[in-house]
Parts: sequence; structure tokens; C-alpha cells
Amino acid sequence: MGHKAQARAAQVSLHNVTGRGNYTPNNRSAGAMQTVIFDLDGTLADTSGDLLAAANFCFEQMGHPELLTWPEDAATALRGGRAMLTLGLTRLGKFDQAVIDEFYPVLLQAYGASIDRFTTFYPGALQAVQDLKSAGCKVGICTNKPFDLAEDLMIRMGQRALFDSLIGADSLPVRKPDPAPFFEAVRQAGGRPEKAFMIGDTLTDHSTAKAANVPSILVDFHPKGSALSQEIHALRPEAVIKSFEELSPLIARLATR
Repeated sequence: MGHKAQARAAQVSLHNVTGRGNYTPNNRSAGAMQTVIFDLDGTLADTSGDLLAAANFCFEQMGHPELLTWPEDAATALRGGRAMLTLGLTRLGKFDQAVIDEFYPVLLQAYGASIDRFTTFYPGALQAVQDLKSAGCKVGICTNKPFDLAEDLMIRMGQRALFDSLIGADSLPVRKPDPAPFFEAVRQAGGRPEKAFMIGDTLTDHSTAKAANVPSILVDFHPKGSALSQEIHALRPEAVIKSFEELSPLIARLATR
């Protein structure tokens, strides 16, 4: 855990962030301030290129050639460092949990050293956040990326000030899909859980929303009919969007239910 995350974890206790939301049609009025919490990797930004480069650095240190490629392995990259190490070693027929545990810190260090070389925000993502803020919404980030890495990425990309809160994997003793990080992101943004939304791209984000009893909106940037697209729709969230242009009007509609 980085020093920033340790400080935040020391300041935040679980008892004041685990109160469940109360998402019912009659407690979301059009005039009430809404809070929109975003996942980071795979939702706001495509970080897969830099993640894959960090994983391949690890494989090179092991004496193996580049094992992962973009865009073929992008989806695995967005599932995290351990998933990438597992995939590469499995392809070699050399899966070893001890090796994964050994190289995971190496991967994080390599990633942190070159965190924004290939990363881009998805088309329309920043405009959608601006539109939400212009409509009076609070916005924040709740990610399972370590806090220091998430904070550094947003600073390097010049967008940290756009978000009212940022909670990482190590900001609390628990991470998504436990709802506590979501509630803390809402609290730090100045919002209320019963008037909040979770925007994500995976089962983890959807499960977080369900545990918090708030609407789940998932982004689907995959080809129509693909296995990954079908997986997202099969979760049956409150909504699935293919473009960020859909988000602000969608939040406005859901807020009146």
C-alpha cells in the first residue's frame, strides 16, 4: 500500500461507509443532486496498452519473449496484473502461483514508471463527465487499481481535478465488489448513496452496485454480438450504453423514476 493510501485508510473506518443505499422509485427526485461514480480501467479509460507493456516487461525478465499482444489481450489486461501474468504463464505451460506473486510487484513498478504512454480516455468520456457536472451532479472514481497508481494516472492525464473523489483498491481494507469503497467515493464527492449511480464495465462493478442497492450502468465498447458484449448484457444492469453520449440523458431519466 502506498503512503497516500495508507493515510486515507487510517482516516476512514468501515462503520461510516457501509450504510446501504435505498434505491426505490420514490426516493429519486428530479431536483435532487445525483452522484455518479465511475470505474476507471475499461470504463473511463483504455489502460490496456500500458498494462500489457508492463506484463511483457515481466516476461522478458523471466527470459521469455513478448507473450501478450494488443488488442487481442486487452480484455485480460483490464482484469488486472495477476490476470495478465496468469495468461502469459499458462500459454507457456508454466503456470506457477509463486512466480505470479513474485512478479506482481515488478509489474506494478514497471506500470507506474510508464503509466500513460498508451492510455487514452474513451471517446466522449470526459465530455460526459463535464455534462454531468454542468447538470449539477457530483462525480467520482471507485477503482480496484491501487490508489497511488490511479491518482498518478489521472494527474498525468490532466484530469484529476475533474473528479470530486477517487477511491482505490487500497484506500480501505476492502475493495469492490464490497460496497464500502463505493459509499466512500460517494461520501468524499459530497453525495448521498440513495441518490448515486455506479458506472462500470464488469461483473465486479455490477456486483458493487447491487451490494450498494444503487443503479448499475455498464459500458459496452465491444463488437455487437461478441462474447464480451453478451456477458455484459447477461448481467441485466439497469442500462447498457455503447457511447458516452447516452450517459447524461440516461442519468436524468433514471433520476426521475
